[in-house]
This record gives sequence, C-alpha cells and structure tokens, in this order.
Amino acid sequence: MSPALERTEPSAAERLSRNLALGATMALILLCLAWELWLAPTGRGTLAVKVLPLLAAPFGLWRYRMYTYRWLALAIWLYVLEGLVRSTSEGGLGQWLSLGEVALGAVIFTACTAQIRQRLAAAKVA
Repeated sequence: MSPALERTEPSAAERLSRNLALGATMALILLCLAWELWLAPTGRGTLAVKVLPLLAAPFGLWRYRMYTYRWLALAIWLYVLEGLVRSTSEGGLGQWLSLGEVALGAVIFTACTAQIRQRLAAAKVA
C-alpha cells in the first residue's frame, strides 16, 4: 500500500461525525427495541426484528469502515419513512416515538454523509 493510501489518525471533524453516527445508531436501536417490546408494541412485538439490520452498523462505524457509512446512509431512509408513516397513523406515545425515530434517522444520515464527504476530501488532497 502506498504511503498516501495508508490510514492516518482521524481528524477532529471525522471523530465528531463518527461519534454522532455511532451514538444516534445505538439510540435508534434502543428506541426501536423499547418501542416494539415494551412502550407501545404493535402485535406481539414482532416488529422488533426491524432492528436486525442496524445491529451490524456500530462495529463498522467504530472502525471507520467507509462501506458501513455508505450503506447506513442509504438504509436509514427506511427507518425515517417508517417513522413518518407511523407518526401520521398512530396517536399518543407511538406518535412521539415515531418522531424520535425520524429525528435520529436525520442525525444518522447527516453524520454519515459528513463522514463520507470528509474522508473523500481527505483522500483527494492526499
């Protein structure tokens, strides 16, 4: 591997976007599990399986895997869409939980795209 392609220490901005993406992803996992299993379950809690795709993300985010940031930035829109649909069709606590899902999804998308842009800009300079 050439010296220009070797991974150096992440910048402060890269660490910030990674930490935001990681924290919001963990919060979304916990929110979805609590929502579907205890707070306002739909059916018998079978919708908790929606968390499964998110369980792989924290490991890749922690290790700065570009592939993880890219697929998560695309996949998070499924969660945002679900939150938007359920915020208009549910009432009470379910509506507030779905708005939280939308907000966390927006944070994850913003942090992932910031990470991708920062890393591509750094690679272009190098």
